[in-house]
Amino acid sequence: MSAQADFHETRAPSAPFLDLGALDEALASNEPYQHLLIPSFLTPGAAERLAADYPDINVSGFVTLESDTLSPAFAALIEELKGPELTERLSKKFGRDMHAFPRLVTVRRWSQAKEGHIHTDSERKVMTMLLYLNEDWGDTSGGCLRVLYDGKNFEPYALEVPPLNGTAFAFTRSEKSWHGHLPFAGERRVVQVTWLRDAEAMNRKMSNNHLHQRLKRLFGRIRSPRRSAAMPG
Repeated sequence: MSAQADFHETRAPSAPFLDLGALDEALASNEPYQHLLIPSFLTPGAAERLAADYPDINVSGFVTLESDTLSPAFAALIEELKGPELTERLSKKFGRDMHAFPRLVTVRRWSQAKEGHIHTDSERKVMTMLLYLNEDWGDTSGGCLRVLYDGKNFEPYALEVPPLNGTAFAFTRSEKSWHGHLPFAGERRVVQVTWLRDAEAMNRKMSNNHLHQRLKRLFGRIRSPRRSAAMPG
């Protein structure tokens, strides 16, 4: 399979899922590193269509999905996320041409309390966008990504991102792109787009993902779908 193999052959429908105008209007920040919050990145009705077709994933973490496991609607969303128009707009926002970097889309449905530790991302990553697809989130900060100032502390933070339907967050990777979230266990729907440094990084990332997915199917299957939040002790 090539580094940028399509997830699905279905062409995007005439009604797009992504509101690129909302991205154009959003304000990028450089404090404490380059990032961008788009509070409402989905077009009207898109959230309902995607909720009905969200992939049936029964392991935690981000997974790479094969084309034959996707509905036409979800495949169309992934085509938009991997498309040149989104990359062009993010390139303008961050002042760097991102078109040459291969793109990988992964999907999460479940989180475990042990996840969310503070990190900057691997050097193989150049830029990441997260698109959240949760109908509600209650009043907990657990599972809400925070833009952080260092690798040790969840407070103070520059920004907290609610993982609600249509909220998107993008950032460029650097030595100070610290981020993470307080512990959360349960359903947490998010689609991740990663712009990787080169084809070698893409192939390595995909190989690692497939290995981790096989291990999780053996040892990390979600046994209880009940959602709960856990605060650190």
